[in-house]
Amino acid sequence: MPSLFRKKDIVNDLLHEQTLNRTLGAKDLIIMGVGVIVGSGIFITPGIIAANYAGPGVILTYLLAALVCIGAAFCYSEFSSTIPLAGSAYTYSYSVYGEIVAWIVGWSLISEYLFAASSTAVSWSAYFRNLLAGFGINLPKALQSAPGTAGNTGGRFDLIAFIIVLIATVLLLQGLNESMKVNTIMVYVKIFVILLFVAVTIFYVKPKNYNPFLPFGVGGIGRGAAVAFYAFLGFDVVSSASEEVKNPKRNMPIGIIASLLIVAVLYGLVSLVLVGAVNYKQLNVADPVSHALNLLNLNWISGIVSLGAIMGMTTVLLVVIYGGTRLIFSLSRDGLLPKKFNHLSKQGVPVSSTFLVGLVAATVAAVVPIDKITELVNIGTLLAFSVTSVGVIFLRHSKNTKGLKPAFKVPFYPVFPLISFAACVYLMTQLQSFTWKMYAIWTAVGLVIYFGYSFRHSNEK
Repeated sequence: MPSLFRKKDIVNDLLHEQTLNRTLGAKDLIIMGVGVIVGSGIFITPGIIAANYAGPGVILTYLLAALVCIGAAFCYSEFSSTIPLAGSAYTYSYSVYGEIVAWIVGWSLISEYLFAASSTAVSWSAYFRNLLAGFGINLPKALQSAPGTAGNTGGRFDLIAFIIVLIATVLLLQGLNESMKVNTIMVYVKIFVILLFVAVTIFYVKPKNYNPFLPFGVGGIGRGAAVAFYAFLGFDVVSSASEEVKNPKRNMPIGIIASLLIVAVLYGLVSLVLVGAVNYKQLNVADPVSHALNLLNLNWISGIVSLGAIMGMTTVLLVVIYGGTRLIFSLSRDGLLPKKFNHLSKQGVPVSSTFLVGLVAATVAAVVPIDKITELVNIGTLLAFSVTSVGVIFLRHSKNTKGLKPAFKVPFYPVFPLISFAACVYLMTQLQSFTWKMYAIWTAVGLVIYFGYSFRHSNEK
């Protein structure tokens, strides 16, 4: 009888994979990292964290989240340089733990991509409505937000969020070709908008707004970091590029650490001036940066920031939906989901998985409040990060990967992977009970699918 812990034949799969050209340097990795990480998180989470968890001490939550991400990123680097296959943490888990663990991780990552797309769309909607308001255009309240969204009474359905996800889905169905040149331009645009906000808002900072610094107590830092973690999502894209990196032993840690440090500094600056210029109690909204500028009567800057945020979030929205469709494609290719999800169109697009991810993400964006969506993104990602972190120990002793030599190894082994694992688990314990309940339901649904279909149709029989 097939085992729940049957493992993927990594060596055989690698023999059938084409090796990519190593063309990326450290600078390319830094631009890639900053471009992917700096998205909706910086325009969403500072206000939510300040208003609900850490108050003016929000900057400390970003510092803690950044440290956790650096630990996990090192572990991803070793895996990606040893097993350069599609699927990220799902594939890594399949190689060292076995199929059932890989399925849970893969199913959790699907939730990450789905809800990351949804939360990005909600924030996109908020900033776009702010832009429209500048021209005197306002949607009916019932179509402005999901039920239960803070600060938006009367909301029933976020129409703009729903539409933008569908538009992104249609664009992806045409095929998506990203280039480093376009990515670099977007990075500079986003950084310019962020620095513009800091440069203007810093003159409105009032010391009294920093008191009390931690109104929710020291415990709020950990709970806030669990949400701030969302703002750093995407760094694993850097580690997954190891197959295309020149001298990965040197350039991978430089690219990962430098991009995370740059982003951490940007997030720190934004959160510091944001809570200094506006009382943290007024920031529990989906567009805190733009909202703060409106409160300060800086409407002209608000419009520029909103436009920059929309541009940045559009690329993030496309990428996370794209990532979700490719993960489902990978699961389908391994036989764990129906084969129709890995059928490609003439443009090389998995049509069925793209439709599925787009429709679900659009529906969630339209009817679930953003603070709930954000935490649902984090729990799936933290699980994947924790499994990958401790998985490095199994990787080095696994017979399934014997003979595969990593181009990069985690420093201070095995202490570093264990600390990274513990840090991820700690942040998971800081998430709300609602998040755990929803994740339990999500996992239960996943297990029903696995035992009802995946276990019997797996290619690893």
